[in-house]
Amino acid sequence: MTDTRFEICLAEVLRHEGGYVDHPSDPGGATNMGVTRKTLARWRHVSPWWDLHKSEVQTLTRTEATSIYRALYWDLCRAGDLPRGIDLAVFDYAVNSGPDRAIRALQTVLGVVVDGLVGPLTIGAAARADAGKAINALCDRRLGFLRGLASFATFGRGWTSRVAAIRAAALAVAPNTTSSKPGDMIMDILSGYKTYIVAAMMLLAGLAQMLGLDVPVMEGSSAGSLMLEAMAILFLRRGLKGDIGKA
Repeated sequence: MTDTRFEICLAEVLRHEGGYVDHPSDPGGATNMGVTRKTLARWRHVSPWWDLHKSEVQTLTRTEATSIYRALYWDLCRAGDLPRGIDLAVFDYAVNSGPDRAIRALQTVLGVVVDGLVGPLTIGAAARADAGKAINALCDRRLGFLRGLASFATFGRGWTSRVAAIRAAALAVAPNTTSSKPGDMIMDILSGYKTYIVAAMMLLAGLAQMLGLDVPVMEGSSAGSLMLEAMAILFLRRGLKGDIGKA
């Protein structure tokens, strides 16, 4: 399935990249199928990169280009572990503006630690996210970055059309995540500041019961158990934050 998604996403990327070009205003210089001269030199372990002749870029084969895209973009972004649609949006962003920028933009959209490395936290957050909202937010951030580039006046129309096409293709295959599952709701409650609100309410309910006040919502739970559960949630949250900080 991952290989199938890679081939589908690669076909979409190459549809926008085209063949050999060497535009004087393009900082990437000589490029073929989206693979720049510098990227090809790095792939072939040629240093300094300008020792690789432009003719090598011109004669780049589809097979080698596919290997480059898989290793330096798809696998590096762990796109195969991301939900459909998000995988394409991140992959094309990485090809166009670099994997590190694409990954950091994704992590910002998902609200996880922004470190440029896709690990279990990022993958888990992507799986729980509303794919459509994540794709739109990611494409919006990408457009915002592109509009700030000096070369936007030259390439802006093409870039804007490309992002729009990728957005549409990604949204067309994104899973429907508008309805929350019980497990997702629990994870939402245990995220961010909401954890402390829940724990505080439980503590207050426990104190109220100790003072002899009725709390209908908490009927069936003793004051002691409520306070112990609240403390457990707080300690769990602190432990999770500590683990995230070390990740």
